[in-house]
Amino acid sequence: MPEYKKVGYLTTDFKMFHLKDEEMRSFHYHYHDFHKILILLNGDVTYCIEGRSYDLKKNDIVLVHAGEVHKPVIHSDAVYDRIIIYVSPDFLTAYRDSDSDLSLCFQKAYEEKSHVLRVHSFGNSRLGAITKDLDASLADSDFAHELHHKLLFLEFLIQLNRAAGHNKIEFIETSASSEKILSILNYLNEHLTESISIDDLSSRFYLSRYYLMHTFKEQTGYSIGSYLSTKRLLLAKELILSGKPITDVCYECGFKNYSTFSRAYKKCFGESPRDLRQSTFNH
Repeated sequence: MPEYKKVGYLTTDFKMFHLKDEEMRSFHYHYHDFHKILILLNGDVTYCIEGRSYDLKKNDIVLVHAGEVHKPVIHSDAVYDRIIIYVSPDFLTAYRDSDSDLSLCFQKAYEEKSHVLRVHSFGNSRLGAITKDLDASLADSDFAHELHHKLLFLEFLIQLNRAAGHNKIEFIETSASSEKILSILNYLNEHLTESISIDDLSSRFYLSRYYLMHTFKEQTGYSIGSYLSTKRLLLAKELILSGKPITDVCYECGFKNYSTFSRAYKKCFGESPRDLRQSTFNH
C-alpha cells in the first residue's frame, strides 16, 4: 500500500466545498496536482505540510501548493468546520499580467517559508465579507449563478492578494518542526533531478541511515524514496505540459529508463505520459 496518495480531481478552473465534521476523525497524508486553499471556520486543528506543522486559529487561511504533501491533525471533538477551494495553476496563470498576479499570495508564502496566513480583523475586513458571500453563493441557483460564483471567487483572490501585498497578513511560524528535516526537504526539492541516495543524505546531514529514514518517515509520513518519486513525477507532468519531449523529460527528472518512468507515471496519474501529451496537444 502507498504511504500517501493523490486525493481529489479537478476538471474545472476551481472547485469549492464547505465541509463540517461533527465527530473527531483522522486524516492520512496526501497531495493534489492543483493548489488548495483552506479557511478554518472552527476546530482544534494542527495542519502538517512538508515537514512543517501549524496550530491553526479561527479564520486562518492555509495555502497548499500543488504537489505538497499534507494533512490536518484533529485534537478534540470540537466541530471541524472549513471552506476548501481547489484551484488550477493554469487558472491563476491565465490572469497573470504586468498589473496583476493572482498567485502572489502563494509566492509570498513560499518566500516567508510559511503556509498559513493570519488576517488581522478578518471578520471586519473586505476579505472576510467576500469570503462569506462566496460561501453563500454555493447555494445560489438564480440567474447566471455559476458566473456570479466565479466573479466572487476572483474578487476573493484579489482581496487575498491585496492583503498580502499590503502586509495586512501575518505569515505564521511553524509550531513544531525539525530544522534538520526541513533542511533535508529543501535539499531534496533543490536537487530533484540528480541522483540521490540514502547514504549521500546520511553523510551530508551527519545522520545515521536508520535515524534519517526513521525520523523522516515519522515527521513527514512518507519514505524518502516515495517522496522523491512523487516530486519527480509532478515535475515531469509540468515539463510534458510545457511541450518538452517525453524522453527528455524522463531522464531530466532522474529516471534511469523510460519503461520505469512510464509505469510510475501511469500509477501516479492514471494515464501514460503519451496519453497526457496527446490529450493536451492534439485538440
